[in-house]
Amino acid sequence: MKKTAPDLFSYPRYWAECFGIAPFLPTSRKEMEQLGWDSCDIVIVTGDAYVDHPSFGMAVMGRLLEAQGFRVGIIAQPDWRSADPFMALGKPNLYFGITAGNMDSMINRYTADLRMRHDDAYTAGGKGGERPDRAVIVYSQRCKEAYTDVPVVLGGIEASLRRIAQYDYWSNKVRRSVLMDATADILLYGNAERAIVELSHGLAAGKTLDELWDLRGTVHIRQAPPAGFVELDSTRIDWPGNIDKLPNPYDFGNDQSGADKLLDPTTKRCGADNSVNTQSEDDHVAPIRIIPMPLKRKEKLDAATTYVRLPSFDKVAKDSSLYAHASRVLHQESNPHNARALIQKHGNREIWVNPPPIPLETAEMDGVFGLPYQRIPHPRYGKNKIPAYDMIRFSINIMRGCFGGCTFCSITEHEGRIIQSRSHESILSEIEDIKDKVPGFTGSISDLGGPTSNMYFLNCNDDEIQSNCRKLSCVYPVICKNLNTDHSPTTQLYRKARKMEGIHNIAIASGLRYDLAVKDPDYVRELVTYHVGGYLKIAPEHSEQNTLNKMMKPGMDTYYDFKKMFDRFSREAGKKQYLIPYFIAAHPGCEDEDMLNLSLWLKDNDVKVDQVQNFYPSPMSLATAMYHSEKNPLKQVTYKSETLYIPRDKDQRKAHKTLLRYHDPENWPALRVKLKEMGREDLIGSRPGQLVAPEEEPKRRDAGLKTKLRNKPAPMAKNGVRGKKTAASRQGKKRKNTGQSSVKKQQR
Repeated sequence: MKKTAPDLFSYPRYWAECFGIAPFLPTSRKEMEQLGWDSCDIVIVTGDAYVDHPSFGMAVMGRLLEAQGFRVGIIAQPDWRSADPFMALGKPNLYFGITAGNMDSMINRYTADLRMRHDDAYTAGGKGGERPDRAVIVYSQRCKEAYTDVPVVLGGIEASLRRIAQYDYWSNKVRRSVLMDATADILLYGNAERAIVELSHGLAAGKTLDELWDLRGTVHIRQAPPAGFVELDSTRIDWPGNIDKLPNPYDFGNDQSGADKLLDPTTKRCGADNSVNTQSEDDHVAPIRIIPMPLKRKEKLDAATTYVRLPSFDKVAKDSSLYAHASRVLHQESNPHNARALIQKHGNREIWVNPPPIPLETAEMDGVFGLPYQRIPHPRYGKNKIPAYDMIRFSINIMRGCFGGCTFCSITEHEGRIIQSRSHESILSEIEDIKDKVPGFTGSISDLGGPTSNMYFLNCNDDEIQSNCRKLSCVYPVICKNLNTDHSPTTQLYRKARKMEGIHNIAIASGLRYDLAVKDPDYVRELVTYHVGGYLKIAPEHSEQNTLNKMMKPGMDTYYDFKKMFDRFSREAGKKQYLIPYFIAAHPGCEDEDMLNLSLWLKDNDVKVDQVQNFYPSPMSLATAMYHSEKNPLKQVTYKSETLYIPRDKDQRKAHKTLLRYHDPENWPALRVKLKEMGREDLIGSRPGQLVAPEEEPKRRDAGLKTKLRNKPAPMAKNGVRGKKTAASRQGKKRKNTGQSSVKKQQR
């Protein structure tokens, strides 16, 4: 059954609402005094520069909490080398809220090839190094150092994607839940408006964090599972193969030794229902029931009182197959309407993950985006530009979430699969806001989009089906028959926005899901005719089905269908327009042959990609589980599962990236070597269908030249005597020949 939640704006406001709305959330004591505040109720610490705009997480959470009546301060990009900057606003009355910013701090700082970046789009002046690596951990520890008795709440994408034990690409090992390393008190994952509002009101009412342990979208550290629950062993829900001869994957304490024995499938059945009771300390509370064997029962367990035990941190850190299995189970428990709580042992403590938050309704989305944002950076930055702000200051986010389920992407893990859309009225009102507030606006909206530009108001046709669905994608391997693919709300929005006074152009810059677009030709016509400025970004990601299957992306037939439609509508509009396809190199499961075939496809289709991205193993994505384990978690994971080919080392990743840039002469020497290694020397040459120009043979040409010179009479000297050329004349001739060779090479 579809779950519901209290309206986000239905809570009684906190008493501090009497202070009214702050022009900007204060970043200093001076600003607090100007507002008449003696203290902050909540202090948000962020790794980004403070931009009061709904595209920046700290602004959304700060303004939302302000609307609930709380006094919220911002500490943006503090110097983390001491605790002093974390005391700038004084001791918060309720808690510190910690976020690394709009990007994961490690992805922000390092490239996919682990080279350090020296710029940061979320910092004034674009300067790099203004936030620490693993910012959530560092900021949290400094807050605890500043005020040991103030609760610390983690949030944002960095914390969200590290809520359980996760593979860390930068250290090449599995790390503990970030909640453990940060020594924080609670973690909010996903888009956390519901959780932060309920948490804040609960703490303001005098409740403890222990009393708020069951908030959706939160993660806690516990000494033991809550009583009254049924425990399901994840290895029996999604069997990872024959584990009978392996050590028990769970680390129970001595007081749970009976349960420990039960988890061995070779033990005898205990009790008529094949479960075991563990006695709670409180005799009046129902004990935990553990169901260790495969669940073949007629009774339907209530998800609200059932949790799934994942293999412990120690086990997934040592056993990559169990890691892949745990990743698969976590993704299966991601639908907020049927997900069960998860638990994972870390040493002698438990990480408890409550089910995901209930998605926001349209009216609630409108409320969040309609808060009184200034839509500009805080005045403290003066004339210093913040590149990320410059990119989005004229753009509008119309929706959240993504049901594509691409394995290499972390959007779904953070925002969820259920699309949350704003109303037309809310979006048009924001356009008016941009016209009134944003300096430099000339009538051009740079984007109406989101994670995917054309998933606006697309959702399951049936609430009951959606409530029971555990599919990882609504569009792979084919588009689900229960998915609404009607793009008319988007088409109507575009038309309304174009008619607004003072609006001359509206571009669509967010990525397009073309397999959905082809289902609605009217939408494609509208898009191509009015909203493409010559180029449209799409993301086939690859051409080969073997790799596309690992990505959960559609085959190329859909790409051809869309391209045909795109070209036709462009001609009808009298416009010359082009598709800009994006591809990923070195994806897990991508064989050398797959990458070569993609390179040949690019050449056959005369596609020359300039910017090439190697696969980046971000925390918690399914493709990262593939990268680490060499197993495919899209299928049931066993120890006998197929071993995936992983382009892991530097040379392999570079070779795959080079194949995408076949047209760059600088890559030809490396490509020749790679083609010879693959036994494909037939692709080296200048004929049609060949990939790389042949290698120059200067020695052979020099030999021919010497033969001609040997047979040619020596030049006459000034005195009329034939003789040898001077060294200078020979050198000049050599330079001339070299120049001619270079011209011929470029012509080829």
